[in-house]
Amino acid sequence: HKKQKQMSCCCAIISTGEVGVVERCGKFTNIAPAGINFVCWPWYYVAARMSLRLQQLNIRCETKTKDNVFVVFDVSVQYEVIREKVYDACYKLTSPTQQIEAYVFDVIRSTVPRMTLDEAFESKEELSTAVKNQLSRAMHDYGYVIVKALVTDIAPDARVKAAMNEINSSKRLREAAVEKAEAEKVLVVKSAEARAESQYLSGVGVAKQRRAIVDGLKDSVNYFAGGTGTGPKEVINLLMVTQYFDMLDDIGTHSKQSTIFIPHSPDSVMELQNQLNAGMKNASKK
Repeated sequence: HKKQKQMSCCCAIISTGEVGVVERCGKFTNIAPAGINFVCWPWYYVAARMSLRLQQLNIRCETKTKDNVFVVFDVSVQYEVIREKVYDACYKLTSPTQQIEAYVFDVIRSTVPRMTLDEAFESKEELSTAVKNQLSRAMHDYGYVIVKALVTDIAPDARVKAAMNEINSSKRLREAAVEKAEAEKVLVVKSAEARAESQYLSGVGVAKQRRAIVDGLKDSVNYFAGGTGTGPKEVINLLMVTQYFDMLDDIGTHSKQSTIFIPHSPDSVMELQNQLNAGMKNASKK
């Protein structure tokens, strides 16, 4: 009698977020959904479990920029299996992560060498878009969809980074020095304008004061000479004596006034007047 190999019914449990790939003697037969599935073992079995969850692959890629600076790029690729293409995702690629990594290296190392270091920092979004587009076109045929491709970090050599910080610091200090010099310039200009305006107004005030004094003396001389019949010379002498005593009174009543020692006698007033008249005559002759 020939012995017949018996088949047994087994159950296979597939977790939520996964699908099972069922084979019969090594040949694909169907996709098992999440939950409990019955297979006739040993001819039928779950050969693989494919996750439908979003997955992330972190890649570090070193390359050189146009200005000969070696830079390390950190790229995060988020991808997932297309439910309708589980067969392709399972059987067309041996290692999808290595395939994705190869495409990322190809894009980064073909794009960054055409940029300077500063341009690479400014073009993170463009690099991310280029990586995503390239991966999307290549991986779709293998049953994968690329959700995101992010350039998360750009790390040049530590000495290059320190030099960049030093350049930026020097630039900021230079700008601060320029702004400080401009502010000091404005202060000097405004101070000079204020001083000139003050001196002008002071001169106008002094001129008005002297004009008022002269007009007052003129009126006083005319009034006194017309009422008493006294000549203008005697009136001037009397006014000078009055001014002289007013000056002495002012010095005596204010203790903080600077003191000037001059001859003090009634004749000294006449002598002072004679000296003033002589000086004015000499000035008019010149």
